[in-house]
Amino acid sequence: MDGFLLIDKEKGISSNQLVQKVKNTLSLKKVGHLGTLDPMATGLMILAINRATKFSNYFLESDKSYDALIQLGSSTDTDDAMGNIISSSDNIPDEKNINESLASFIGKSLQSAPFFSALKHKGKPLYKYAREGEFISKPPREINIFSIKDIKCDLNKCSFIIHCSKGTYIRSIARDLGDKLNCGGHLSALRRLSQGKFNIENAMTIENIELNKLISIEKAFSELSKISLNSIQTKVFMNGGKIQEIDFTDDTYKIYNSSEKFVGLGLVSNSVLALKRLV
Repeated sequence: MDGFLLIDKEKGISSNQLVQKVKNTLSLKKVGHLGTLDPMATGLMILAINRATKFSNYFLESDKSYDALIQLGSSTDTDDAMGNIISSSDNIPDEKNINESLASFIGKSLQSAPFFSALKHKGKPLYKYAREGEFISKPPREINIFSIKDIKCDLNKCSFIIHCSKGTYIRSIARDLGDKLNCGGHLSALRRLSQGKFNIENAMTIENIELNKLISIEKAFSELSKISLNSIQTKVFMNGGKIQEIDFTDDTYKIYNSSEKFVGLGLVSNSVLALKRLV
């Protein structure tokens, strides 16, 4: 049983707890995830099962979309509702200013991660330093916000759908929005809707996992073109050798043996096929 499961994570459990619960419930040997969600967040988590864990890194660069709810008028030390309030304001701006400020996030920019994050400093997660009262700032990282839509404002609450690049902290968006509006803000709810081509609409709860909905490794790369090899080429490829004079453009491909069985991924460069990953 090798492939990917789309799980709708519930609120209140960590990503690791979800992984361990699925692993134990289904008696699986290996389970990994393709991107964490904070305990307070819900929504799409992609789990790699058994041999699929070897292919996880190919999806970590995927863009994501979220349904976010921001509380304006108060800032917290974690930039979300799990933290302690460190400042507050009754000066809540109007909807026009909120919309204009949100629009300013669209495009590429540099973002500072929350102090309470899993990013590491000297091999130790930042949140561990923060819990000890030491707040470590990491250099800002480039992110890309592709769109912010379906904006709804109600008193001191603001919700929207955001489509962003990997590595984007929605908690930081909430914090920075509050700073732009001079009233403070923090993330009060978050739901991941998509990651790359995978969507929450196809996800299952932990209690209702159906193994017939396991996405095979081959199907997970359905957008890639295929290359079929003869028996001699297959042997060379699977032993890590390079195959010359391949008449395909430079790209990553699904590779099949002479029996049309999917065996892994290969990279063509300058008409030479090299192994990327075997199933």
